[in-house]
Amino acid sequence: MATKGRSGCPISLSLELLGDRWTLLIIRDLAFAGKRHFREFLQSDEGISSRTLAERLQTLQDEGILTRSDDPSHGLKAIYRLTEAGIDLLPVLATLGAWGSKHRKADDKLARIANDIAASGEPALERMKETLRGQHLG
Repeated sequence: MATKGRSGCPISLSLELLGDRWTLLIIRDLAFAGKRHFREFLQSDEGISSRTLAERLQTLQDEGILTRSDDPSHGLKAIYRLTEAGIDLLPVLATLGAWGSKHRKADDKLARIANDIAASGEPALERMKETLRGQHLG
């Protein structure tokens, strides 16, 4: 998934990186589900293929949205973590979740969580971003 800009429009540039089905779901799993390993991403309900997952993870690394490091507890595993740019996507995820809970047939429990996050406003999002910084940036 190459991200070569066709225009200087910030929306277009963002969509070239984030506009496919899988990319934001990987970021969602890092931010909200605490997933860090390749196999954990494969277990998401949406059913991403291992090839697509590998491609998206590599693109997200190349674009500075996440980092990959060796897992000290298991020589063959890698740990994925959000960068500051990835953490800055939290408000995007919150807004998409609120929109989806309002305009789509979302799971009641998940819709409630999305609505709570959106209703909590900017201070709550900043607190969540601080928590993610502690978890991902060290």
